[in-house]
Amino acid sequence: MTEREAEKQSRGTSQFVLHPHRSLSSHGFLILMTVLGVVSFIAGVAFCMIGAWPVMGFFGLDVALIYWAFKANYRAGRLYETVDVTPDVLKLTRVQPDGRTETSELNPYWARVSLTTDHPDGRTSLRIIAQGRELLIGKFLTDDERRDFASALTGALQAARVAQF
Repeated sequence: MTEREAEKQSRGTSQFVLHPHRSLSSHGFLILMTVLGVVSFIAGVAFCMIGAWPVMGFFGLDVALIYWAFKANYRAGRLYETVDVTPDVLKLTRVQPDGRTETSELNPYWARVSLTTDHPDGRTSLRIIAQGRELLIGKFLTDDERRDFASALTGALQAARVAQF
């Protein structure tokens, strides 16, 4: 490949990585569960002292269920999507929390970004449409993030089309 071809190809190349947002860090989760456990234990002991000992088990069950819910949420947060745009190919890769990978490749010249409002409350969905296929991406993004990403992806596709010629 000549220098000119390499420069032409690098100009139309973009990569995006989409992650779900998680506002509570692992350190914050540890603090939250410690405080919740201590408060539940103290309340459980207080109930035991007045003779309502079965209540202590329910406090423990509450803490266990909250722990399980957070862990399930963090597991779902391991999902991510990558979008690679080059003059030759638009490659979408979705990596599931369990490690399974789904990959789709499209021609960037024919790809079109579609941001639609699907619900009366204004919630949006983002799709890439090309060659008779419609791929839903960024389901875990907020509406504002989808709008920003749609704009950035549209610009990257236009840059890839220009670099192709």
